Amino acid sequence: MHQPVGFGSGRLLVVAFEGWNDAGEAASGAARLLVERLGLVEIAAVDPELYYDYQFNRPTVVSGDDGVRRIEWPGAALLGPGGPADDGDDAVTGPGAAVLHVLLGAEPARSWKSFASELIDAALAADVDGIVLLGAMLADAPHTRPLMVFASSENPDVRQSLGVERSSYEGPIGILTVLADQAERVGIPTVTLWASVPHYVHNAPSPKAVLALLAKLEELTGLSIPRGSLEVDAAAWEAGVDALAADDEEMAGYIEQLERARDAVDAPEASGEAIAKEFERYLRRRGDQRGDEPWRPPAGG
Repeated sequence: MHQPVGFGSGRLLVVAFEGWNDAGEAASGAARLLVERLGLVEIAAVDPELYYDYQFNRPTVVSGDDGVRRIEWPGAALLGPGGPADDGDDAVTGPGAAVLHVLLGAEPARSWKSFASELIDAALAADVDGIVLLGAMLADAPHTRPLMVFASSENPDVRQSLGVERSSYEGPIGILTVLADQAERVGIPTVTLWASVPHYVHNAPSPKAVLALLAKLEELTGLSIPRGSLEVDAAAWEAGVDALAADDEEMAGYIEQLERARDAVDAPEASGEAIAKEFERYLRRRGDQRGDEPWRPPAGG
């Protein structure tokens, strides 16, 4: 498959944000794995005073190796090559691996236009050729099946080259969409990946969703990303949910219902349409969530 500049051998930026766009900590988990494997270091960061509400994203206090306590503030940073990277079997390899950048942070509380402009300017200064934005959504997805990832792009050349779709969603958005819009306006092509995370286990990190995002990222870019303990962690996560369901008939019955629905639309040609519909349903119902038990079917779901 022919790949446009930035998604093959070009300088690629992978973006993930904690919060609204990060169900099961899947997007941020995938981005952190890349940062660790590649030994990336901070090359640019926003001033948190401008963009964050500390009553919503509170700073934390941590103790360093020297025993000194320090405050860590919420924020967002662009990270690039410069530190010691993993080698051997743990190394990220493939086209553009040596110059891959990651943008990681918490979704801002205000001034989104300025926030996006500042970070896209930093990407331009780093000569980024293409951007992959990672997101994860709560969906009516059974944990016992492969978790689907929906890829979309507003860029017609990217859609043609990568064989991805254009999202038809209309409604509330997160910071990923704003960043993608700003990037496309300055000529940086983008593609967005959304992983489905079972809504009935939304309170726990989902290593299985991290794996799904990494696999899709590899498919679109040609990178090879070692998984480390993720596959073992994903199997343990699935077994843990199985154990919960075994003790609750209603939960088990609901999961079986999801499995039947998923199996009915699991043909390859139906997958993209199915996950797109899940994505739109998820966004539209966010405002209706009422704090039900984690495994309960969502209102209107």
